[in-house]
Amino acid sequence: MPRRVRDMLMAPKAPLFGPNVGALAFLSRQAPCAVVGSRAMSSVPFLNTPEALRQLANQPHTPCQCSLQHCAGWESVSEASWPAQQMQHVATLRDPDVYEPTFEEQHSNGTRYDSADAPVALKFFPYNRCDVYACGKCQQHALRYTEFGGYYVDPRARRLAAELITD
Repeated sequence: MPRRVRDMLMAPKAPLFGPNVGALAFLSRQAPCAVVGSRAMSSVPFLNTPEALRQLANQPHTPCQCSLQHCAGWESVSEASWPAQQMQHVATLRDPDVYEPTFEEQHSNGTRYDSADAPVALKFFPYNRCDVYACGKCQQHALRYTEFGGYYVDPRARRLAAELITD
């Protein structure tokens, strides 16, 4: 038998470990994890009416120089340029009872997806996949969702304007 093969066969073996009984016992005592379709999916309130979102959007805010100022319409905002330190997750527009929200858009006035004057329609794409954030410096609210393309992931944001919220 060649020496190299013999050395491999004679090499010390890694010890085999049995199941981690303590970890299994701990996990069995935990509450079930929330999944899509569960109200426990998010720790922030679900806003399901235009009135509730308008009330949030009408809260006073001041001018701010954060990176969201250029987001009148949907804009790409990478994780590096998202001002995470000053943004607070305050609500979601994602219906916890809808597994796959529609991709249909609402543009009754001939606007486009990325138009600054496009309506904010809660039951339509992309608003039905959004979370609402508030800037800790100016209290301006912004919507955020992630666009998943065939070969990319693109976080996008849009400042919230109360006058554009529709039914």
